[in-house]
Amino acid sequence: MEPTKTRRLRGDRGSMSGEYAMVAIAAVGFAAILYKVVTSGAVTTALTAIIERALS
Repeated sequence: MEPTKTRRLRGDRGSMSGEYAMVAIAAVGFAAILYKVVTSGAVTTALTAIIERALS
């Protein structure tokens, strides 16, 4: 590897870990919002009605 490429890569060390952490935080936030929506009363009632209709 050329010395200039090595120096450039050393300056970026840790940036991918930071990007992965940002994606993980965003995914957890999205999952929390989705959980709140799915467990809300209206959605639970609608899903229960769909399942009861399918089983009858």
